[in-house]
Amino acid sequence: MGQAGLAAVTPLEAARDYVRRGWCVVPIPFKQKRAVLKEWEQLRLSEADLAQYFDQPANIGIILGAPSDHLVDVDLDCVEARAIAGNYLPATTAKSGRAGAANSHWWYIAANAKTVQHRDPVTKQMLVELRSTGGQTVVGPSIHPTGQPYEILTGEPAVVPAEMLTACVEALAKRVIELRHGSVPTTSSAPAPSSSGRRRDITSPEIERRALAYLDRLPPAISGNGGHAATYTAATVLVHGFEIDPDRALTLLLNHYNPRCEPPWTEKELRHKVTSAATKPHTQPCGWLLNQEREQPVDTGVDISALVSQATETANPSPSIQMSNDDPTESRTVDPGPLPDELLRIPGFVSEVMDLSLRAAPYPNVPLAFCGAVALQAFLGGHRVRDPADNRTNLYLIGLAYASSGKEFPRKVNAATLHAVGLTKCLGESFASGEGLQDSLNDNPCMLFQTDEIDGLLQSINKAKDARYENILGTLLKMYSSSNGFYPMRKKAGKQTAETIEQPCLVIYGTAVPNEYYSALSERMLTNGFFARSIIVDAICRGEGQEPGDFHPTPRILETATYWANFNPGKGNLVKFYPTPTIVPYTDDAKALLIEARKTCEAEYKLAESNGDPVGTTVWGRTSEHIRKLALIYAISVNHRDPAIDVSAANWATRFMTHQTRRMLFMAQGHVAANPFHAECLKAKQKLREAPDQTLAHSVLLKRMKMDAQSFQKMMDTLIDQGDVLPINKPTAGRPFRGYQLIDAT
Repeated sequence: MGQAGLAAVTPLEAARDYVRRGWCVVPIPFKQKRAVLKEWEQLRLSEADLAQYFDQPANIGIILGAPSDHLVDVDLDCVEARAIAGNYLPATTAKSGRAGAANSHWWYIAANAKTVQHRDPVTKQMLVELRSTGGQTVVGPSIHPTGQPYEILTGEPAVVPAEMLTACVEALAKRVIELRHGSVPTTSSAPAPSSSGRRRDITSPEIERRALAYLDRLPPAISGNGGHAATYTAATVLVHGFEIDPDRALTLLLNHYNPRCEPPWTEKELRHKVTSAATKPHTQPCGWLLNQEREQPVDTGVDISALVSQATETANPSPSIQMSNDDPTESRTVDPGPLPDELLRIPGFVSEVMDLSLRAAPYPNVPLAFCGAVALQAFLGGHRVRDPADNRTNLYLIGLAYASSGKEFPRKVNAATLHAVGLTKCLGESFASGEGLQDSLNDNPCMLFQTDEIDGLLQSINKAKDARYENILGTLLKMYSSSNGFYPMRKKAGKQTAETIEQPCLVIYGTAVPNEYYSALSERMLTNGFFARSIIVDAICRGEGQEPGDFHPTPRILETATYWANFNPGKGNLVKFYPTPTIVPYTDDAKALLIEARKTCEAEYKLAESNGDPVGTTVWGRTSEHIRKLALIYAISVNHRDPAIDVSAANWATRFMTHQTRRMLFMAQGHVAANPFHAECLKAKQKLREAPDQTLAHSVLLKRMKMDAQSFQKMMDTLIDQGDVLPINKPTAGRPFRGYQLIDAT
């Protein structure tokens, strides 16, 4: 059965082929990854049994280990592992995966191999997993929850000793950790005790039975009907009420609760719920359900009686409400949070400039210092270097920070550095028109514009009634895409022909207030390419105050900047001739990693396309390009005299940009309004998001929204009906408390 015949192969036909090869199969619900049949581990279907399980759309899982003649699966869960697996794992012709994760499963025959998981010690993300007896892996022609088809397992698994395979997988995981963190971080293996003193990693069968009985009585999560609160309640019951280890709680939710949800949650979404339930404060003590004869509703700090009453009193839960197809990403875009500190560093010149900014600023701000330093390095590399795919260093960087948080000091450092090396003429502050921007680039084809309150420009573009501001936006879009070609200028009066700007390198370092920036974006800006061309970094938290220092360049910074100012790799660099930048090569490992990153971005694009999400397609369509540009900047920062894009550069750029793409999409979803009423709803949600515990009293929120009471109540009723907000009604010693809490939408 060849891969070329994938489209014609039915689940039943594939299941028969797997069974004939001596492997046990288990039916999986269509577009899901988890087996839901009770005691599926003991299922042993013969060829004659298959028709009753696979005569309709269904996914197929292969039961691993001893039941399938010791067939095991090495599951490569991250981009880095897939890129370098060939250097560590034994060769095998049996590989499978899907469009978003090609060759992510390597198959072997390894007698008596044990399941071993390897996670990132910092992020806890799964890196590599050797899966054996007790587990199952979904194979083609199954359909992934994203809609992507799995590849059919056709090759012949290599026969290898279990000890050797285990050691190879461990070595691969260790290398991935080294690529991410520079060395293998040391972590304590001792489990953290719960507040009651019991070890949370050990759960007796009786406690788990009681927890599952309670879980079965909780209502399922129904999109648009309080689904987030229902799932958070279920997670809280397990990890807080019954003190079940979070990893085990996640497994129980995936196997016993998630199949009832409409639509089912992804594993990442459920993990976030479990983590929140394990770390957020609760009014009940930890383990409070362990010693009760009859389990009571869990208290999440809000009034959820309407939800839990279905578990304890009502036999018939509310009818299912399907998620609306009008906006498939509205309620399911996951927030990865602000950038981890480890990603806000590039060795070499960028770190040196960052450190100068941080020493000089009265309120040092790491994300802003990072953006300023990257912008300076991007400008200095403009017209001078490119990568083998002809990507250049032009970037549009936006740092979001509140007033008096140190926004001006990275700009001061950059300006002082360029003045010291004679490049002040290449520095700009603002642009009032598209024509003015074109003229500036015509005079100096490589420029760095540093502008504060860039949200004001976007507001002007958004609300303008004339073509002047619209022309600015058009120029920014075309200038970015012309960095490896030429930009045709307008024909000026008295000129016979229009001039062209050869390979314009426009680098923008803009700053803005977070809420004002996203509110300034229109839906059109999200889909016309400007948002996708930008890299937006949150820099909200102001650093501790200090005495400001000297912001003029250090001797090392001056030496490197002078090198770039004098570096002329080819004819006519930075003058009216076609420049020929030096090519910074990829190492083989870096190239493999960047190709894998591109495939991942393409898969995300296809998913957004299938969901009818124009913002997602626009942003993911640029992510791979951003990764290549950032890897190039990383390389020339580390070694400006003899740079090479190695695996460290590719790995950092991939992690940085995929994180920021998800963050940007999440933030845009929460701020950009489709109409005035939607804008007020988003504003109310933001007020709750900024409040302690994401909760405000009715009277307080009404005052902050500055609305009449009738319009306010209509808006809040809408948010409650959509499942975005929970009403709170609590008895107190005085007047009853009435308020609202934002439901965690991640």
